[in-house]
Amino acid sequence: MITEREIFLTDPEEKEKVIEFLKTFDLTFTGNIDYTMGLFDDGKLIGTGSLGGRVMRDIAISEDYQKKGLTRRIIRNLQGESFRRGITGNQIFTKPKNVPVFEHMGFKPVAVAEPYAGLLEHGDDTLDDYLHRIRTILGSGEGINRGAIVMNCNPFTLGHRSLVEYAVNNCDEVIIFAVQEDRSIFPFSDRFSLIKQGVKDMKNVSVVSGGNYIISNATFPTYFIKGTDELAAQTKLDATVFATRIAPALNITVRFVGEEPTDKTTLAYNQAMREVFSNNGIELKIIPREQKGNQIVSASTVRKALSEDDWETIYRMVPKSTLTYLKSPDGQEIIRKIKMLDAFKAMDKKEKTTTTKKKKVAKK
Repeated sequence: MITEREIFLTDPEEKEKVIEFLKTFDLTFTGNIDYTMGLFDDGKLIGTGSLGGRVMRDIAISEDYQKKGLTRRIIRNLQGESFRRGITGNQIFTKPKNVPVFEHMGFKPVAVAEPYAGLLEHGDDTLDDYLHRIRTILGSGEGINRGAIVMNCNPFTLGHRSLVEYAVNNCDEVIIFAVQEDRSIFPFSDRFSLIKQGVKDMKNVSVVSGGNYIISNATFPTYFIKGTDELAAQTKLDATVFATRIAPALNITVRFVGEEPTDKTTLAYNQAMREVFSNNGIELKIIPREQKGNQIVSASTVRKALSEDDWETIYRMVPKSTLTYLKSPDGQEIIRKIKMLDAFKAMDKKEKTTTTKKKKVAKK
């Protein structure tokens, strides 16, 4: 008899079983995972599926048990858990060959990025719903040269502002999509506010949420978890959703991004956009990063400076609106968290170094 139950990821042995099981399907157990279930036959794991927010992923069934209706059973379990969490709409991140399977269960394809990944959705708060809300705010954009920028702004810097200024000077209207996924040290509500304050003096610039479809846990979890094996799949999928669904619906003809000389994830994302956009008639403009002296202005540099109380660097790299926030009680709480996280990282690094030295001594 096949049974189902939650797999508790806090148990190292249980988690390792899922990881090893998924490896046989070339699936990597990474990203924002809140819940995992398993199907068992006499105690043996034969199928599994996970939830990360509203995203269903890592759905797999042993070959001997396929075509027995067990995929639908996994989906029902994940939908039930979603309802318990107050989620009434789901997305599925899967391989392109599996898209028809989920279509038969009522899921609607959002985009497919061959040969890597497909994204489907079901229930409330769909991509069409999101685009309808954005069109209501911004209008159709017909007859104008409308550009777009996607920003995380963790926090908003003079580099971000410089990119917006360039975009404003090169098109009629600019839409800034703020990354909604709350996986950064600065919360979304604060990042959104910082962007709006940082560009409020500019004409023809609108700031909206990127929702669940732009650098989200559904389209691009590796943006928040660097260097995993799914990078190629997710960069191309996110670019495909934007190029084939979002840009046409909002009449966006050009997207502006900052040049990325060092970060592999952002560099791969820029490369994926260049390929996908060129095939869909959208221009990609990559702009050199803003520099102050010999330093590139970046949010990561600002966070490092905050950790080290290097206010001289911070003054050079952020606008007055961000500086005011950083000195506020909310900003000071974020700075405290940054320092605490960096202290934990330093301790962890020290412990690993000590362990490595002990192992080397033991081998001698």
